[in-house]
Amino acid sequence: MRIVRFVFLIIVSVPFFAASFAQQAPPASSAQAVKLLQQALAALNPGAPTSDVTMTGNAEYINGSEDEIGTATVKAVGADSSVVLALPSGTRSEVRSTSNGQPFGTWKGADGVSHKIPFHNLLTEPAWFFPLFAVNRGLSQTGYLAVYVGQETRGDKTVEHLSISQIFSVLSVGQSPNLQPLSQIEIYLDSTTFLPNAVTFTIHPDNNELLDIPIEISYSDYRVTNGVQVPFHVQRFLNNGLVLDLQFQNATLNSGLTTSQFGTQ
Repeated sequence: MRIVRFVFLIIVSVPFFAASFAQQAPPASSAQAVKLLQQALAALNPGAPTSDVTMTGNAEYINGSEDEIGTATVKAVGADSSVVLALPSGTRSEVRSTSNGQPFGTWKGADGVSHKIPFHNLLTEPAWFFPLFAVNRGLSQTGYLAVYVGQETRGDKTVEHLSISQIFSVLSVGQSPNLQPLSQIEIYLDSTTFLPNAVTFTIHPDNNELLDIPIEISYSDYRVTNGVQVPFHVQRFLNNGLVLDLQFQNATLNSGLTTSQFGTQ
């Protein structure tokens, strides 16, 4: 009798488990968000795909009372990126790379000492200076969720607001509620040209992933380079204050950069 009852419980429980598992299927991107991202991709890169980018130019670095003028070299391929600022006080850099699908990153100040970037600050767009890659990732069929938020006004521009975040696997479903917001970025597309006007996201102190610090990246001075629309003026704001002003002079696409060139320092 006990054996029969045990078997009955298994039979009854299987459909319930299957239904519970089905409820964890990842959500799909909204049709409106996908359409807008496709329009942005067509505006940015109407020709052959872009695999990598290298840009050089002038940089103004602002950190409290520090205000320095120097040069910048930024590079990106796939999910790997580097930003190097050559300033009067010394060289500052940030490198992000991946290994076995996991993000890693380091930064160096003017003293040359290398510091690890905490995992919770590595989930947003690594190539924040080159919006084409963020648009491409938002269009990914797997791993990313894109949602249309609505039409808004930013400054004197009418923009289309999209929200993009990573979808984490069922193996980490217990962590997903914490990880997905850490990966979320907001993309604002010009309603007329569909070129990215700005991207916003949050970073967090090394020891507190729950404390949000707003970051805004603004894009302007788009120029066609090898058939691709590239923003030659990129500004980075921290807590609504300008911290980095990049005015690029040169951009090189599809030069053959490889991920092996982005090993963390």
